[in-house]
Amino acid sequence: MSERASGRILRIAGTVAVIAVGLALRRFGYDLGLPFLVVKYGGSILWGAMVYLALAALLNSTRAVPVIAFAVVIAASVEFSRLYHTPWLNEFRLTNPGALLLGRVFSLWNILAYVAGIVTAAFIDRRLANRRPADPRL
Repeated sequence: MSERASGRILRIAGTVAVIAVGLALRRFGYDLGLPFLVVKYGGSILWGAMVYLALAALLNSTRAVPVIAFAVVIAASVEFSRLYHTPWLNEFRLTNPGALLLGRVFSLWNILAYVAGIVTAAFIDRRLANRRPADPRL
């Protein structure tokens, strides 16, 4: 398997893992006694990490900076979309998928949390990429 293919598989697995942790945090965070800020912004940090990992897997890019920039644009666009209201969009936001994908209330703090998640995921992604041995067949 090529290094790019294995990198894509790891990023997809990372995306799935981050989604699972985010859903668990949302469902069990308060039951575990975690503070509001950890549950609220931890979820936003994980959402940003998920955007980066999904994009990095989709683009299968070895260059982090363009993926980071694109992920920040997507995350900020989703946050700013919360300022746009139509009946059908507001109804979708009231569903669980709508709340998880688009959120409900605009917050600049969320954008900062997304950026923190994106940068953290990119850092970990780069560290893991540097640890993988190069494919001698390339």
